[in-house]
Amino acid sequence: MTFSKFTTVLAGAVAIPLAALPLATAASGAITSSPTHREPATASVAKRTVEVRGTSLGKVLVNSQGRTLYLFKKDSAGRSACTGECAKFWPPLRVSGKPTAGRGVSASKLGTIKRSDGKPQVTYKGHPLYTFQQDTKAGQTNGQGVNAFGASWFTLSSAGNAIR
Repeated sequence: MTFSKFTTVLAGAVAIPLAALPLATAASGAITSSPTHREPATASVAKRTVEVRGTSLGKVLVNSQGRTLYLFKKDSAGRSACTGECAKFWPPLRVSGKPTAGRGVSASKLGTIKRSDGKPQVTYKGHPLYTFQQDTKAGQTNGQGVNAFGASWFTLSSAGNAIR
């Protein structure tokens, strides 16, 4: 191979990956096209903390990822009774700032309580909200009616009542 052919092959080998770099970067969400590029306003809209979605149990409260939310019958007066090992299986719904209401949710029923660790937990109609570790996909309701850690767990309707 002559030096000029080698240079041409080498230049092509470098140019192809470099040409693909802006496409790969754009696909990853990084914007490199120009310093004045702006994302559409809809891209900056925050996900809602709680919304209503249909499941096999009917319409229930879910978090921003579509994971079913539960109440714990052992909780009382806006106070969580699920800590330690319980909170590993039933992670509390956390939020930084004020929780936001999505489709089908009454903003006036949303709130927070301070947990024993001092961090906030989202509540709905006074009930602290939790997800269930064994719900691995959006829309699953594997925790419905489970009796664990001293009481039963139930999904919630948009009214904030336990679905039985």
